[in-house]
Amino acid sequence: FFLLSGCIMDTFDFLADTCAAGQTLVRLVSRGNAILAELLRLSQNIPPVFKLSANPKENTGAPMAKYTNILFDFRYLKNTDLFEEKVEKNPTLRELDSEFREAHIDILKRFYLLFESIYKYVADYDRYIDDLKEGVFIQLTIDAVLLNSDGKQLMTEALYLFGVMLVLMDQLIEGTVRERLLISYLRYKDQSDTPLLANVCQLFSRTGFHPGQKAPNRYPVEYFKRYPLPNNVVTMIIGRLRTDDIYNQVRAYPRPEHRGAALSTQAAMLYIILYFAPDILEVEEATMREIVDKHFAENWIISYYLGYMTDLSATWSPYPA
Repeated sequence: FFLLSGCIMDTFDFLADTCAAGQTLVRLVSRGNAILAELLRLSQNIPPVFKLSANPKENTGAPMAKYTNILFDFRYLKNTDLFEEKVEKNPTLRELDSEFREAHIDILKRFYLLFESIYKYVADYDRYIDDLKEGVFIQLTIDAVLLNSDGKQLMTEALYLFGVMLVLMDQLIEGTVRERLLISYLRYKDQSDTPLLANVCQLFSRTGFHPGQKAPNRYPVEYFKRYPLPNNVVTMIIGRLRTDDIYNQVRAYPRPEHRGAALSTQAAMLYIILYFAPDILEVEEATMREIVDKHFAENWIISYYLGYMTDLSATWSPYPA
């Protein structure tokens, strides 16, 4: 027998307490679900002031319009001194700024911790992949994890959850709002308290997407590229989803007409994960034909996460394959 960081090759219980690789991945996926729960909670509690239009004329009569002069987007980062001088030289703005900080610092901190937790999540997932490649988990490789029933489920779920975080972030907290939240927190906190701020800002700057409007060109592919994950690992995960019934549901749905229901969970995951591998969507027609015939032959309107729906005939229309 080969010892796999507490996992025995012949039995290979990936979820055993003694299997460091399995326990690390379980904790990561648990974190991902907790982050999504916090995202859904906070998206329902965005202070209305952060949703004000950037055009002052459109805010005429709005009770919080007076705060527009102290709310900045990422243009603030290009000329910080200019924006700060504008506030400091105006006594009225200084007083408003102090009042605004006292009223909103707690909720700003929660939003920042949400953004930062998503960045830390994907960074930890990327590090986990590197650890598998470098043999940190003795004798255990990415191939071995993806051949294990529990391992391939967790590897897939971890990647899928990050994709859902990105999609729901843009759906529920628009780019302009995110930038205002981040800059407000930056202004009121010491930069030494936010060492990952530059990474967080890069990940969550506006994408140009607005719910209910036509998506920008190559959206969300360009958005998903902001934190590139190893392409070979993404391809291997997609390969598992293409060929396997990773949740062993087909045995519960033996009739051919129920195949779509049996594979609906991994079909939703595949929809999200394909955006990490845009070449498949754009040029690999044979692969997409196989994916569609197996997972989407009966239904093109799918729920990709807890009731959030998409019509594949519309969202996939820009992709030739």
